Formats: sequence, C-alpha cells, structure tokens
Amino acid sequence: MAAMLGGEDQAAARPLLTDLYQVTMALGYWRAGRAQDTAEFELFFRRCPFGGGFVLAAGLRDCLRFLRTFRLRDADVQFLASVLPPDTDPAFFQHLRALDCSGVTVRALPEGSLAFPGVPLLQVSGPLLLVQLLETPLLCLVSYASLVATNAARLRLIVGPNKRLLEFGLRRAQGPDGGLTASTYSYMGGFDSSSNTLAGQLRGVPVAGTLAHSFVTSFLGSEVPPDPMLAPAVGPGPKVDLPASVKWWLERVCTCLGLDVQEPHPGERAAFVAYALAFPRAFQGLLDSYSVQRSGLPNFLAVALALGELGYRAVGVRLDSGDLLQQAQEVRGVFRTAALRFQVPWLESVPITVSNSIDEEELARLSQEQGSEVDVIGVGTSLVTCPQQPSLGCVYKLVSVGGQARMKLTEDPEKQTLPGSKAAFRLLDSAGFLLLDVLQLAEEPPPQAEKELTVWPLGAQDPCTVKPAQVEPLLRPWLHEGQPCEPLPSLAESRAFAQWSLSRLSPAQKRLQNPALYQVALSEKLRALVDDLSAGSPWDGCGVGN
Repeated sequence: MAAMLGGEDQAAARPLLTDLYQVTMALGYWRAGRAQDTAEFELFFRRCPFGGGFVLAAGLRDCLRFLRTFRLRDADVQFLASVLPPDTDPAFFQHLRALDCSGVTVRALPEGSLAFPGVPLLQVSGPLLLVQLLETPLLCLVSYASLVATNAARLRLIVGPNKRLLEFGLRRAQGPDGGLTASTYSYMGGFDSSSNTLAGQLRGVPVAGTLAHSFVTSFLGSEVPPDPMLAPAVGPGPKVDLPASVKWWLERVCTCLGLDVQEPHPGERAAFVAYALAFPRAFQGLLDSYSVQRSGLPNFLAVALALGELGYRAVGVRLDSGDLLQQAQEVRGVFRTAALRFQVPWLESVPITVSNSIDEEELARLSQEQGSEVDVIGVGTSLVTCPQQPSLGCVYKLVSVGGQARMKLTEDPEKQTLPGSKAAFRLLDSAGFLLLDVLQLAEEPPPQAEKELTVWPLGAQDPCTVKPAQVEPLLRPWLHEGQPCEPLPSLAESRAFAQWSLSRLSPAQKRLQNPALYQVALSEKLRALVDDLSAGSPWDGCGVGN
C-alpha cells in the first residue's frame, strides 16, 4: 500500500496491478518470437459520461510515474511462475525480469484538456509484449481520474466561478487509492480544496477542514479550559478570559434574538470556546448539532463577538442538515441583524458553508436560486463515487504493429477501431470556439488555418468541408523511448488549464443535459483506410487487430 500511495518519486501503481490475460498474451508473444515487434496502442473512450458533452483528460502524471518506475521484482516474477503452466520456459521469466520502459514512447493530451469520443487520451508505442502488459494499469490510472475530473468540472459549471467548492469525499471513496485519486483530480477539475490531508502532502492539493458534530457533542458545558486566557490579535494588551467574555456576550445576543439565555446548549458553547481558543484566527461554528436558531446561532455569535473584541474575525459557519438554502437565508438574516445591533459590520458577511449529500440538482438550487446566501459548498459522495455513471469505459486498442495498420472488425460498429498511427488536431473558429477535432494518419500534413478541409464526421455517411481560423495539435510527446520530453505542469497549472479549456466550449456544448454534440472527424485518407480494411479480407494481414 505504501508504494501505491507514495509521493511523486514513487510508483503510482505496481506492475502486477493487471489482468492475468495480459501475462498469458505476453507469453504467447514471446513464444511466437514477437516480443520485440514495434507496436502502438491508443487509449480512448467511446461516449461522454453523465449525459454530457465533454471529458477532462486526467491521470497522465500518474501514468508517467508508473512507467518511470516500471520493473518486475523477483517476487512478482515468482508469483507469475506459480500461475503459469509449470513447463513454461525459464527464459521467459528472465525476459520479464529485464523489462523496463526504456523503449516506450507516450504521446498524450495534456492534463486538463477537453477530450471527446474516439480521440486518444494516450498513444503508447514500444515493444509489443511490453506495451500489451501496460494496458490494464494505464486504463486504471486514466479512466477514474478523467471521470472524477469531469464530474468536478460539471459541478463547477453549475455553481459558476464565485462560490467555493470543497471536496469532502474521502470517507465515501472506493478505497484509499480511489480517495487519493478523487481528491487530486476533483481539484484539477475545479474544486478549491479537499479534506484529504494525504492529497495535500503528496499532491499539493489545498486542504480545508474544521470540526465535526462529534467534537461539539463531546462537551457537556461543565468543562474548564486549562488556559482560558486569550491575547489580542494585534499589538500589546492584557489577555482576556474568553469563556467569561462569551458568557457576557451570550446574554446580549439572546436579548437581541428574543431567546432565554438558558436555551443555547452549554456543551455546544463550551465546544465553540475550546475551538476558538485553539484557532482564534480560524474560528468556524458548526450550527446544527442541536438547534440552529435556538442554540447554534446564539452560541456562535457569542464566541464570534467575544473574539471580535480582541481583533479576531470568525471565518464562517457550516450547516449540515435540513433545508440548506432556507437555513442559510435565515442565518444571513440573523447575521445582518446582529451586525447592525452590535455595530460589527464584518459579521453580516461571515461565509456560510453547507454540506449534506449534495448532488447536481441540489447544487443548482443552492447556487442559482434567487436569494441564495450560500458561499461555500462541501460535496462528498456524489463527487467521488460518480453515481450517475461510475465508469468512463476507456479502452486500449492496438492500431499498428511493425508499421502496419491494425483494425478490430466486429458486428458492433461502435466497437470497431480506427487503424494506424495517428495525429489529432483541434479546429477553431475566428472567435476561438471549438469547431471539431480531426483524426488523421501520422504521415499526413497537418491541417492549415484558413484553408478548406474535407473531413468525415464519425457516424456520418457523407463528408463535410470546414475552414478553420485556427488549428491546434492535440497530442504532445511526454516520453520518448523512456526519456521525459518536457516537465509536467504542476497540478495547479493543470487546474488553471482545465478552466481555460472549458471556457472555449460554447454555452450549448456546456449544457449538462442534452448538450450540442461536438464532432470528431476523420481525414479523407484515414477514412479511406478504414473503408479498405473493413471491405477487405480479415486474413489479408492488416484487417484484424487487438
């Protein structure tokens, strides 16, 4: 587990995180004398998830870490020997021991790029036996990362740029690896921070968190802080007995709110005081352990006002149950009343955070309904588990061997593959909006801006002509025969790139349901190759593939 959850200098996954049939195929290649044949695979998806119109490409940094450290250990080889036929030639296992990725080349979409069906997220080339073994780990590292980044991007589109989004999903994630991946790539997809401290340590994700109901309910109110004294926030001055100051403020707050001073829960107040003494510059109240109006709010206000006298400002409150929209409006109204009553202007703008099984529908209500007073939204389960679609359905398909195109032919047209080593380009209009993506054979000259181009949209029976104002190459070299081609952007840089990428979609393409479908098209030469291989005999040497 330590290796799988390691830092950037450690493996993202171990070589045996794979399917057995990859190993049985490896033995088959080796026995056929084809282990060193040059091959190329493409990793892509067939449909956009969640009923949407785009995917954010993610997971590349983990793939490159995995390839950089790929090496079968003696224990790995010994295990494989135990599950393969006992008469397997020992020389095969010696071959496995010597494997590394020094002959592997990777071209890929940068993390945070918009991706569409059929366009490779990764192109992986190298010795046939080795790049076959890489299939399952690469799919594992890319599929979920891209899915959760896309889910996060959808949620960011719902709330807009101004509200803060916090990822709270670690305890709901599918295991520790899923939790770390979710925290990493939800940040890349547009969330502001995560509760996951390991994601902060290993990946640089900003972390956030305050207190749970257990902290509040653990106090009865009879507890005496070992040191109740608190110094002013700035400059010299005598320390103040914070619990005593809070008690004095509570009477004034209850009078303002029309409450009896005995109504607010003493244990909750003691918890807030304890937290304020520990974090006077970052005090935040969890309001709904007992009653928001009759306990949480007055207790919070008493502590916040006592801190305010010393020059500190409370940083927020959190609501975790009930009608979050309505409660946030009511809380904001109380803040405004108290700010006016006690002449504390900053109090009326104290941020309000909400959480509690928030999905897309509730998020839209909290974000877009007129009069929403919610500032920060914590999302957990519906982000990390992707309940609308728990898998992106990425595939890893052979497209060439020894320089010859390979194509999978099947009765299901959707599952046919596109043959040959390819390049991919994005065509844009004069306003910078996306027109379509073009796949073409690698040896073809790239499309030119301001020149007409005839292409065949996937699934269409007829070609169309486009005249792009701009043309961008999509796939960049990241690894060439085992050597890095360029430094990876930081996670924060990939996050900024993702938001820029999303800004280039038209409003119709951004719609979360029934979006305008983005076209991916083939060049005339690639379409002709597909037609030739589809019409030819599957035994003619290049008509069948993986």
